Amino acid sequence: MNPFLSDTFITVWEKHFLKGIKSEYFQFLPEVPFYKSKIPGLYINSGKNLTKGIQLNFSKTDLNKEKNKCFLVYDVIDYELDKLDKSVISQANYAIKQYPGYLIHLSQFNSLEDYLNKSFKKSSRYKLRKYKKRLEDSFSINFKAYTGVINREQYDSIFVSFRKLLEKRFLEKQITNNNLDLEEWNFYFDVVYPLILEEKAVLFVLYNKDTPISITLGYLSENRIYDAITVFDIDYTKFHLGSIKIMYLIDWSIKNNWEMLDFSKGHYEYKTRWANKKFDFYYHLWFDENSIKATLVAKLIKAFFKFKQYLRDRNINEKLHRLTYRLKSKNVTINKEFSLEKINLESIDYKLNEIPMFSLENNTLKRACFEYLYLYPEKESNLKIYQIDSEENRFLIKGISNHALVTIV
Repeated sequence: MNPFLSDTFITVWEKHFLKGIKSEYFQFLPEVPFYKSKIPGLYINSGKNLTKGIQLNFSKTDLNKEKNKCFLVYDVIDYELDKLDKSVISQANYAIKQYPGYLIHLSQFNSLEDYLNKSFKKSSRYKLRKYKKRLEDSFSINFKAYTGVINREQYDSIFVSFRKLLEKRFLEKQITNNNLDLEEWNFYFDVVYPLILEEKAVLFVLYNKDTPISITLGYLSENRIYDAITVFDIDYTKFHLGSIKIMYLIDWSIKNNWEMLDFSKGHYEYKTRWANKKFDFYYHLWFDENSIKATLVAKLIKAFFKFKQYLRDRNINEKLHRLTYRLKSKNVTINKEFSLEKINLESIDYKLNEIPMFSLENNTLKRACFEYLYLYPEKESNLKIYQIDSEENRFLIKGISNHALVTIV
């Protein structure tokens, strides 16, 4: 069953967003719950735009219950309007294209190596394997997928790390992210735990020792993994952690016999690189065309979403997100730039104060250390970090074979 139509998902969504109002079902779409909106005659699918894709299975129309009404369904996927049996449903329909979607059909591959060999050129495969090996050689990396069973204390800890990584990521991008809105974030926090226990959700976590460095929230259906929210620690950017995490996801998905890894809605370069199928998300309007009120509501909503798509096609929405971020975060500082210069220890003639690696709070210095590890492969545990006495922005990174001077600008 689609996880976004499950009782748990709908019940928790109602608790957070409907404030006591209960959803109701209609015969023409018996699996999809709706709630009555403030617009007269309009009913919207419960879950709204927090679903990551639902399918529509129709039954015969109940003319009495659906008369004079308009029904809005967000994020419809895998749907072909021209194959609809018109004898099943008498309502009129608008299907408004909104977002592109991307997924990997996995059933044709028997392993991660098989996928890489069939999907990337030799030079790209070499780079991807190099990134992964560099990361695993430098850090104590392990990957876990939590579904079916998870300790509540461990779950809470992962979600704390999840939010911190998202905040850190979007601070760097200087753009708002709706997932971080407290109302939406609290919904995810409440709904994911029971869905994990029901095997309808999964948390993929990549660790350096015991510290999460990449987290992905996925929802699970019968044969499809929906990648809902994903983030990685930007301090590891040099290692191409985003690509490495996808390799871990593909490996786990194939080994556990999943047919599709769905990257969900929205266009990003990495999706076009990894996916082997592109599709579209639609917003659907089903309405009683014999009703002037229902028809007018449908036409107005259709025009509204077409206008939103027009703005999205011209990146107006991204500019607004950046403006909103600047207005909300006037006093927030972002990471500074740094330079990394390889040196000989013999050239050092100043006093040094050691800083324990595990206690680094300076994100810029931490990122410099990780860039050093990428350029001069060593174990993180072998590094020693020193602050140069009386110079708060200059540091020495000392490894076993190489040494570098860091200057933070």
